[in-house]
Amino acid sequence: MKFSESWLRQFVNPDLSSEALAELLTMAGLEVEARGPVAPPFNNVVVGHVLTVTKHPDADRLNICEVDAGEGAPRQIVCGASNVAPGLKVPCALPGAVLPGDFKIKEAKVRGVPSAGMLCAAVELGMAKESDGLMILAADAQPGTPLRALLGLDDICLELKLTPNRPDCLGMLGLAREVSALTGAAVTAPAIEPVKATHETTVPVSINAPDLCGRFTGRVIKGVNAQAQTPAWMKQCLERSGLRSISALVDISNYVMLELNRPNHVFDLGTVQGPLTVRWANDAEKLTLLGGAEVSLDKRYGVIADEAGAISLAGIMGGERTACTDSTKDVFVEAAYWHPAAIQGRSRWLTLSTDAGHRFERGVDFADTVTGVERITQLILEICGGAAGPVVDQITQLPARLSVKVRFARIRKVLGIDPSDDEITKIFNGLGFQPKPVEAGLEILPPSWRHDLAIEEDLIEEVARVIGYDHIPAKPPVGPMNMLGQTEQSRPLHALRDTLVERGYQEVINLAFTPEAWETDFAANATPVELANPIASHLSVMRSSLIGGLINTLANNQRRRQPRLRVFESGRVFERQQTTAAGQVDGYRQTLRIGGLAWGGALPEQWSVRTRPVDFYDVKADVEALSPAQPLRFEAAVHPAFHPGRSAKVWRDGQAIGWVGELHPRWVQKYELESAPVMFELDIDGLTPAALPVYAPVSAFQAVVRDLAVLVDAKMPVQTLVDLLWTKAPDVLRSVNLFDQYQGKGVPEGAKSLAFRFTLQDTQGTLEDQKVEAVMAHLLGQLTQAGATLRT
Repeated sequence: MKFSESWLRQFVNPDLSSEALAELLTMAGLEVEARGPVAPPFNNVVVGHVLTVTKHPDADRLNICEVDAGEGAPRQIVCGASNVAPGLKVPCALPGAVLPGDFKIKEAKVRGVPSAGMLCAAVELGMAKESDGLMILAADAQPGTPLRALLGLDDICLELKLTPNRPDCLGMLGLAREVSALTGAAVTAPAIEPVKATHETTVPVSINAPDLCGRFTGRVIKGVNAQAQTPAWMKQCLERSGLRSISALVDISNYVMLELNRPNHVFDLGTVQGPLTVRWANDAEKLTLLGGAEVSLDKRYGVIADEAGAISLAGIMGGERTACTDSTKDVFVEAAYWHPAAIQGRSRWLTLSTDAGHRFERGVDFADTVTGVERITQLILEICGGAAGPVVDQITQLPARLSVKVRFARIRKVLGIDPSDDEITKIFNGLGFQPKPVEAGLEILPPSWRHDLAIEEDLIEEVARVIGYDHIPAKPPVGPMNMLGQTEQSRPLHALRDTLVERGYQEVINLAFTPEAWETDFAANATPVELANPIASHLSVMRSSLIGGLINTLANNQRRRQPRLRVFESGRVFERQQTTAAGQVDGYRQTLRIGGLAWGGALPEQWSVRTRPVDFYDVKADVEALSPAQPLRFEAAVHPAFHPGRSAKVWRDGQAIGWVGELHPRWVQKYELESAPVMFELDIDGLTPAALPVYAPVSAFQAVVRDLAVLVDAKMPVQTLVDLLWTKAPDVLRSVNLFDQYQGKGVPEGAKSLAFRFTLQDTQGTLEDQKVEAVMAHLLGQLTQAGATLRT
């Protein structure tokens, strides 16, 4: 919303400087985005009256002018403007004047002819970007009058950045209400008296779409002079609001829109064919808009139509066929209330941007359509003449106004300040809300121009705005805080993250929105949680696995030629909890997981260690580090994302908590990876429980180490044997480690050789050979139960 300060002060004139007024508006939520003079600084420029014009003897394009600058005697000024002529009133820069760009005017000779000043174009004064000649002033301007005073060039233009909930401030009257509420200054609204009808002509209007138009007001004005000149004061208001002057009828329509925030339209009645109908457009209906652009409409768009078809795009732009021209004699003035939901989005669908559409889609005052028509009528009769007919006003369906209650105590609690009940009541009275006292608060029926007041918090915000956000002290939140103890039976998430960082991983964060293909490829999830309104077409579902995001991170790093990568992520995954017999989803499950990816060399490249790629067992060791006090079990299993035979399910305390494995070659090829990474994904809830430390005496006696090699079936999992060894294990058994696995010469086909190293130690004394042999015989017996035979 752009406007001049002088125009606003015609409505309300608080005793504030321009800077203070801008600050006040900003602190009230009406942000002043830009502020500056209507014209750049210049001085010593006055009104000049061109008395005579003669050709320069030595230059075809120059003229010698006698100019009355209000000094008694005329000045001789050489001018090259093509539009200079006797009788014109133009800006005249006198010697000593300094124009924009530090251009200094002094007496000089131009092609041998003395020139005492310069006649100026608007572009030379910084008032236009381009111009065709001298700036022509009003014929009644007095020579010698300073130009800045004549045109009010010391005026300030302000531009507000309004939020969508405050369309009432898109007009000068609405802004005046706000300034009045903030300062207490009285509002001086334009005097709008009903114009008496002098003829009975009306235009029949039928509203066939009450969900499009809630109110339609119109009037016929006959015998207007469409060629009348727009008054200079009106042109000035329009231009300083960012609109150019077109013709008197159009300028009046735009002026009332800016003055009262009342969008309207003036039809050339001579081109309207028959009665008007307000309806939704027909499919493929064509309409040529003002400016000549043709649009193809459908049932999503509202139109005003006559017997020959659509003549206006409802609430957005009028049609070319019924536009006012210099030959217009009779007009039909229309002001309507279009429901915001019927206008929203239509301008963008047609790539249009109009002031009317901007206002209607946010909501305008539905109670001032008659006032708007009366104001337009008043100005047309004053400027263009004519005779007004009766006002026809039809109401179909207007927004319901529901009262809102606000509690004094609630206001003070939310804002953290202590205004009195009387101060709060005064604020609402100043806003024009007419509050009614109720128990412990007020009841307010929102006025017709405020569509954004629906709940108690809306009214609390009004109090905050009027008081000023800068007057509300910034206080830290105060409340009881209890330190939550971290028990030894729980290992927090940050400990897991720290462990991975210590092992060389870097944390990443990926979107929980993923492509549906990732769910199919990496989780075999045919029914992912779909998004009703995805932020992008390819991010249409919620992830049920962290694997896809980590793969994408790897692909991005490989494209940037990173030779080695260790990354992890902790976050939630989303799955359907269950599906009823009727096929309805009965809730969703959100699981917190941690996942990691390792790719490239097992260690950074260095001289002392031979480079080798990371493998399954490297990442398996990283996973085991996440559960230091509680051993994990790994069971070979098939996962849709991982290589068969190179993946394992992870177990802890008999509960499956995740997976570790090498990415399947199919996905390596599909996602254009250089080689397969090794990955893991674990449920955090399965890792956080921790066992309490239990005291165990430290033996003072020497440990005994024995090795045992056995032959077993090649398909026998080592973990099965380890579990069996610990079953009914002797008290002196301290550890079981597999240190060798062999298949080949000397080992029967279909078998493998496993070598275990056992550590035995007693806390009561040194182990004797007899007891050691008995323990080893027991352990061999356990292995024999699984089909193992001693290797000789």
